[in-house]
Amino acid sequence: MRVHIQELQEGCILSEDVFSMTNRPIIGQKTVLTKGLIDILKVFLIEEAVVEKTLVNGLPFIPAEMLEDVQNAQETKVNDSVFLDTFLIGVQSYKKEFLAWQSGLPIDIAKIRNIMIPLIDKMERNPSGIFSLHHLSTNEDYMFQHSVAVGIISAFIGKKLNFNKGEVVQLALGGCLADAGMAKINPVILQKNTPLSPEEFEDIKRHSTLSFKMVQNISLLRESTKIGIFQHHERLDGSGYPFGEQSSKINQTGKVIAVADAFHAMTSQRLYRRKQSPFKVLEMLIQDSFGKYDIQSIQALGSGIMTFSIGSRVKLSDGQNAEILFIEDKSPTRPLVKIEGTGEIVHLEKNRQLFIDEVLK
Repeated sequence: MRVHIQELQEGCILSEDVFSMTNRPIIGQKTVLTKGLIDILKVFLIEEAVVEKTLVNGLPFIPAEMLEDVQNAQETKVNDSVFLDTFLIGVQSYKKEFLAWQSGLPIDIAKIRNIMIPLIDKMERNPSGIFSLHHLSTNEDYMFQHSVAVGIISAFIGKKLNFNKGEVVQLALGGCLADAGMAKINPVILQKNTPLSPEEFEDIKRHSTLSFKMVQNISLLRESTKIGIFQHHERLDGSGYPFGEQSSKINQTGKVIAVADAFHAMTSQRLYRRKQSPFKVLEMLIQDSFGKYDIQSIQALGSGIMTFSIGSRVKLSDGQNAEILFIEDKSPTRPLVKIEGTGEIVHLEKNRQLFIDEVLK
């Protein structure tokens, strides 16, 4: 929706780039607005912006001028036909469950299924949506966003690997619950915004074992899913934890969740690191795959980029927009593109300094 600059709120998500008198945008699409960013828009005398109808916290965005007609806006159900909305609502539902676990309550697997099943449905209709989740990461709710994202990305990988429906659902549940054990870690450590001490990091590393203990008696989870939760931080070269298992001793579920976990973490905004392009992260995972990550899972995730067909518009890392002309199966993150404005043809495979930063609407 297009709204006046005075109507913007913290948590609004830009639907389109915002330009001033420059060729490059002041703020890019999918950015979550903060007070500082809104102030920047005012400094540049921007009058209007186009934003999503849902705030980053999952609630509907209701401009002040409309509040008179919508008294119960905070309780309004968002249209569940949109992947983005379903994800944001799911994050808030997961957050409630996590807080319950912190208070000592057991996992209610039915509620986790109610979060993940609608997302699987939306993912199947809009598979490219998983490549936009990184835009929604916030420091405050990252842990909850991460768990739901890992669940749906794991399901996406499973579907690409031709797992059956039941196996895809199990992957979604396993990915979502892989970090459930964080609820048993000292909240002071979880909320710390400075680097962890070696002792604190060792405490954090206990979470996969704690997650396993929380799910081990849930009959609706398969044993392979429970083991995958336990092993999702193991690495093929034995450098992971808790036991430093190597490739043959790590089950398929654990390998898939490991890739989903790393992909979302590396693409998300963190206190100590800016978010990175999903396309760049995929390249980094592929380069590292022979040592740590399951190559089939990475390739399955990468195949999702193929849904961005020839003719799609993209933004490159140098700020230029381009059109995809040709995609090679062996390097889907580095297609042949034509630069808008100049018409120059660039093969990203041969221009390694450039990479796709964003797929444009």
